Amino acid sequence: MKNKFSIVIAGGGSTYTPEIILMLLDNLDRFPLRTIKLYDNDENRQNKLAKACEILIKEKDPSISFVATTNPQIAYTDVDFCLAHIRVGQLPMRELDEKIPLKYSVVGQETCGPGGIAYGMRSIAGVLENIDYMEKYSPNCWMLNYSNPAAIVAEATRRFRPHSRIINICDMPIGMENNMAKIAGLSSRKDMDVRYYGLNHFGWYTSIKDKSGYELLPKISEHVKQYGYVPSQYEYEHAKRDSWFETNLFTREIIKTDPTTIPSSYLKYYLFQDHVVNNSNIEYTRANEVMDTREKEVFSECKKIAEAGHSNGTTLKIGIHAEFIVDLAIALAYNTHERMLLIVENNGAIANLQDDAMVEIPCIVGKDGYEPLSIGNIPLFQKGLIEQQLAVEKLVVEAWAEHSYQKLWQALTLSKTVPSATIAKKILDDFIEVNKDYWPELR
Repeated sequence: MKNKFSIVIAGGGSTYTPEIILMLLDNLDRFPLRTIKLYDNDENRQNKLAKACEILIKEKDPSISFVATTNPQIAYTDVDFCLAHIRVGQLPMRELDEKIPLKYSVVGQETCGPGGIAYGMRSIAGVLENIDYMEKYSPNCWMLNYSNPAAIVAEATRRFRPHSRIINICDMPIGMENNMAKIAGLSSRKDMDVRYYGLNHFGWYTSIKDKSGYELLPKISEHVKQYGYVPSQYEYEHAKRDSWFETNLFTREIIKTDPTTIPSSYLKYYLFQDHVVNNSNIEYTRANEVMDTREKEVFSECKKIAEAGHSNGTTLKIGIHAEFIVDLAIALAYNTHERMLLIVENNGAIANLQDDAMVEIPCIVGKDGYEPLSIGNIPLFQKGLIEQQLAVEKLVVEAWAEHSYQKLWQALTLSKTVPSATIAKKILDDFIEVNKDYWPELR
């Protein structure tokens, strides 16, 4: 009989928490559980989800213990895995991350450019705090961290908690690979073996093979050149034209910068800044969209479940990002040696990039952690872009550690999304004003 595991979801008040729980419950045959805990420092927000999550769990397997707490000792005692997706400052701060840069005609986005830098300055302390709780109360626990902005957070954990049992991940490639599988006519992204390199939200696919070894990249590339990551002509003609549709579609422009690879859709923020700004609405950004749709819908649905005492007819669904988290936990628990994209220290994997870069590359995962695959040398175009963005991320972490205004100004100035040091300083000063409760005091 398989051992049963105990997990804590850090950031239990996230609207993604019910999706993660549904995925966990759907995989109990592969990953049996004895305890699911929710942990958040915002009790009111977590309580909007907790009762519904408890009902979902009891309906599926009453033997699983459920706890929702704001006490770190209760949360982290006797746990095998921490699934961490904290958002320091929540959506109101995300809204400011997006709108302040747009005031200066600069990209306003959650994880890219100035918004990602501001978010990173808030996130570092929260992630490190949770690592410390984990190591104090469950030192053999693994933290699967997908708190954003993942690149900056990963650099901070590399520098300040280098020996911690933490693996930094991102679900964004999963969404892209799901669409690629559809484009290629495969039933699942797991039918593909991919080669990919870059930083988080900043990378390129160089090979996509099916399990027989047939190279699918040329076929997928031709589709992307016409439709982006929109999987079919039918979806192109009939899908809801929301922000994600436009992001997927715009990949057909990004791929023109290097037709030999397939790019991350997030590269539009770095390579086509003018397009992004010209098509942004400073009065209504992605944060507003999430608050008006996803947040209201999930909280409302959880309230219905809590009041009814059952989940019959629920609209809550398993999220694609949750699948990756469960697969990673299973690989660690059962030594499956699954191939997965992780954010890890380079250490020669990309031969012509510095060793202490936190890069996103394929790794083989087993009970002792991960083994990165060798990438070799990368082209000058990608190398130049990566080194510039890498310097931004390292400067942000140094600025946080040293309370340095100068280094944070340098980070913003160096970002490819920002046109000048003058604009960078204006954005920084505005960010300092609204982040007084979250950032270290800069000097």
